[in-house]
Amino acid sequence: MTERLESDEAGIRRAAALLRAGGLVGFATETVYGLGADATNARAVARIFEAKERPRFNPLICHFSSADAAFLHVVADARAEALAAAFWPGPLTLVLPRRDSSPVSAIAAADLPSLAVRVPDHQVARRLLELVGRPVAAPSANRSGRVSPTIADHVLADLDGRIDAVLDSGATRVGLESSVLDLTGPIAVLLRPGGCTREAIEAVIDEVSVAAADTAVRAPGMLRSHYAPRLKLRLGAVAVGDDEALLGFGPDAPPARLTINLSARGDLIEAAANFFGALRRIDEEATALGLAGIAVSPIPDQGIGVAINDRLGRAAAPRF
Repeated sequence: MTERLESDEAGIRRAAALLRAGGLVGFATETVYGLGADATNARAVARIFEAKERPRFNPLICHFSSADAAFLHVVADARAEALAAAFWPGPLTLVLPRRDSSPVSAIAAADLPSLAVRVPDHQVARRLLELVGRPVAAPSANRSGRVSPTIADHVLADLDGRIDAVLDSGATRVGLESSVLDLTGPIAVLLRPGGCTREAIEAVIDEVSVAAADTAVRAPGMLRSHYAPRLKLRLGAVAVGDDEALLGFGPDAPPARLTINLSARGDLIEAAANFFGALRRIDEEATALGLAGIAVSPIPDQGIGVAINDRLGRAAAPRF
């Protein structure tokens, strides 16, 4: 049963303790209610995808209590500093190069070299983030594909029993998700329109373009083939060739010269939490051994397994 917490100091502290312990907590920002998890805890972030029934490992926005806290994890240029001064706290997410020192998990960043960061304009949310003391990954607190929640009752209607708590702060003020602005290149690119308008952004920095529908992933929305390993993947493998490594799942994985098991006990959440690191590692180790490809055990296409299979399909797609 999901706890419903009051937005007083005791409730906020309880919510922070749950997040620090790897729990999932719905909380209000000025835009919509977010479903928060400790972004440095891969298993906690994997639970977000499971709870939302989210079919893809899209990058998640990391929330911070201040710009100083956010900029410890990303490299902020003059544009980012000016926008933060103008709009933070507020409904603007900035996508910036990730610092090597950032402990944010690969699954929260969709294994990208960038991070999406934001400081919400909500007193309760910022107090919560301050107490957690870690980046909090938080997409909207609803089942994937459903309407974003603007009150705690909306969160419970979709996620009661699937998350640990919701911190009830009443109705959100903006009711529309944050704008997402990519600053990883020389020209700022608006990836998602939202609570901060393009005109307002252009009043602070010189030029803003709008992303095409098929723009490579920096925020939700992925190309068919993306960040694939060097070696070819063979999906749904029940046997392994002599020249293949095995990315396994479950206790019955077949023998291979090199095996990395996403979850020997067949736990899909564990598999999701291990996925990006395991894919990178097996690609490197199999290449070093001179193997020609990577066989991948069948992954159940249910729950968070749908997201794992989506990512595997993209990783195995032909590259041109």
